[in-house]
Amino acid sequence: MKAFIDAHRDAYGVEPICRVLPIAPSTYHEHAARQTDPSRLPARAKRDAVLKGEVRRVFNENFGVYGVRKVWRQMQREGFDVARCTISRLMKAMGLKGVVRGRSVRTTIADASARCPLDRVNRVFKAPRPNML
Repeated sequence: MKAFIDAHRDAYGVEPICRVLPIAPSTYHEHAARQTDPSRLPARAKRDAVLKGEVRRVFNENFGVYGVRKVWRQMQREGFDVARCTISRLMKAMGLKGVVRGRSVRTTIADASARCPLDRVNRVFKAPRPNML
């Protein structure tokens, strides 16, 4: 939305565009100020920026095989007080995944050449009385 408002603000102005779109003008101005001045970012965004570098470092030091739980444990050993759900959120945002051991379990192997059984109830699953279907 910000890109759209930036593209059309000279022709229409910010407030009329925000009146049509579901966004408050103060929200647009705050977002623009945060992009130009990173010190105005919220505390969570600032901490996430620091933690992303640490998460990537721990992940790469361990050959890219650590998952959320092991990265979280390693960061706790190094003295970072951070929640596991935060590590999970950051790793998902960065596209980092740990290696999954073992094979995937495949329980059913469908035979494409086999005939499907006949539909004896004609897809009517409600019987008028017992033992009618």
